[in-house]
Amino acid sequence: MIKLNLFGRGLRLQIAITIACQMAFILFGYDQGVFGGLVGNPDWKNTFGNPGSGLEGIIVSIYNLGAFSGCIITFLFGEKLGRRLCIETSTVPMYQSELCDADKRGRLVSSEPLFVGVGIVISYFLQVLPTSISVLDRDYGMSYVGGPVSWRVPIACQVIFAFVVIFLVFGLPESPRWLYYHGRKEEALQVMCDVWDSEPDGEKVTKMQTEILEAIELERVHGEYKWRDLLKRDNVQTGRRVLLAYGMQFMNQMGGINLVVYYVPTALQYNVVFFFGSLIPTFFLDKMGRRRPMMWGSFGLAISMMLIAVLLSFTVQRGYSPATKQATSSASVAFFFTYMFIFGATANCIPWVYVPEILPQHARAKGTAVGISSNWLWNFVVVMITPTLLSHLAWKGYLIFMCTNLAFVPLVYFCYPETSNLTLEEVDHLFTTGGKHGFKEVAKMQPAEPVQQSLHVPHDDEKMVGGVGREGSREHVETLDEGKDDKSV
Repeated sequence: MIKLNLFGRGLRLQIAITIACQMAFILFGYDQGVFGGLVGNPDWKNTFGNPGSGLEGIIVSIYNLGAFSGCIITFLFGEKLGRRLCIETSTVPMYQSELCDADKRGRLVSSEPLFVGVGIVISYFLQVLPTSISVLDRDYGMSYVGGPVSWRVPIACQVIFAFVVIFLVFGLPESPRWLYYHGRKEEALQVMCDVWDSEPDGEKVTKMQTEILEAIELERVHGEYKWRDLLKRDNVQTGRRVLLAYGMQFMNQMGGINLVVYYVPTALQYNVVFFFGSLIPTFFLDKMGRRRPMMWGSFGLAISMMLIAVLLSFTVQRGYSPATKQATSSASVAFFFTYMFIFGATANCIPWVYVPEILPQHARAKGTAVGISSNWLWNFVVVMITPTLLSHLAWKGYLIFMCTNLAFVPLVYFCYPETSNLTLEEVDHLFTTGGKHGFKEVAKMQPAEPVQQSLHVPHDDEKMVGGVGREGSREHVETLDEGKDDKSV
């Protein structure tokens, strides 16, 4: 693919990479928001025969099946085509992760889901921008035109963001890790020199090159990697790590976020709260880590769902007065706000960061496609069943998502290791060296015995593999450790 020198090198190039990734997620958010806003447009309803709740759920959620299909295409062809050519939601976090420093990766990648909120807000302003600053008036920005244009133009405006991303991609480099993996070492070295504004013999570039080549050698010990080996239990625990990636994006959707987002397009203020919540990981995720925010966040989401269910249960059908129902329903709005804020600060951003960094180089493209496909698949399921769920179960439907969020707390505690502030190559050592001892040495995390126990590698996997032996691995861990003594992950 043609590459133009549009952004120079060093900081300017790093900023261009980040902006391109964020713009892709604005497109992602706009796509989500524009479909949520269309369901109330009278002309759209007439055009599609005034669909009922079940058909409406399918129409709104079918977009997710298209995105899921994109993940399948990336799974099949992404590793051959590279990161730039396949840039979309399943490759953007991976691309950013492979082109940034370890101590900035969490903040940079978590800023991308923040821009999903920006895209949603843009789509809402285009469709439901009120004349009197009261979004409950249901005055549409495009309703001044009326007819088919009022909903066709918002759909067509998606191409603006897509064209901007395409333009930016022509000036961006390919991932150096992908280039090294495919034997294009000179190009990879040049990319690293450009991104980090260094000479080929610079300390940072030399260290990164050594780590990447060691990791590739370690991962290739069993020969050429095939897609059928995706769940294979090998020396870097590829199968386990793919399942962790899938599960992390499953948590992103099954916490119940789309119970709110798709069917409250008039409540623009919810997305403002969501936006401000997402600012927290954008600035502090590398200090907070990954595990603790996910556990505390899931617990907070469960409490919010429980209180929403309790307050919405005071219905006239159950013997309560209309005044009581009105008061408790109004009070429940506060916990929709807490839910959106907590979700924005935790489960919205962390899965997008965690998926590409937990996967080994040889399976990163396919594994990320599998992980992100979980997001789209369960997004589709939740959005499709939500109209029926709320019409039949009403307030009880929120209790389902209270239970799923509570279940995520022990799941993260027992199964998910900390990856904050580790390079992508150092993450491999969490799964390959020293069992509990190696995990403590590399990660420097707070004791979490169940995760450490689960990462113990059988003795056979600790033997000489790919030129990196047991003693050599420990020496490498100690070298990595020298600059981390003062860090807390």
